[in-house]
Amino acid sequence: MNLTISGHHLDLTPAIREHVESKLVRIRRHFDHVIDIAVILTVDKLPEKEKRQKAEINLRLRGKDIHVESIAEDLYAAIDTLIDKLDRQVIKYKNKLQDHHHAAIKHLPEQESLSAS
Repeated sequence: MNLTISGHHLDLTPAIREHVESKLVRIRRHFDHVIDIAVILTVDKLPEKEKRQKAEINLRLRGKDIHVESIAEDLYAAIDTLIDKLDRQVIKYKNKLQDHHHAAIKHLPEQESLSAS
């Protein structure tokens, strides 16, 4: 698995990098077939004297790409919200894969009983 963390208008500190990597462990625990992860952290300076922190992630899985983004006033809060959203989508994708395989097995005994008749 390749992990790329980049920052736009932001210096990536080791603390930010460590925070992102520690949060991504949760994703790997749920689903370990991840091919590539690209994290982009951005700070937008708005004219209203407030800063908008944006975190986005592109997660490549076998057969699916997941894109999630989160915006908050604090970068750590944006990263936490991002990982929560990504976690829900990965679990949904994993359940969809598992349900698909179980549906095929469920129909197998019916086909055997029809061929035996």
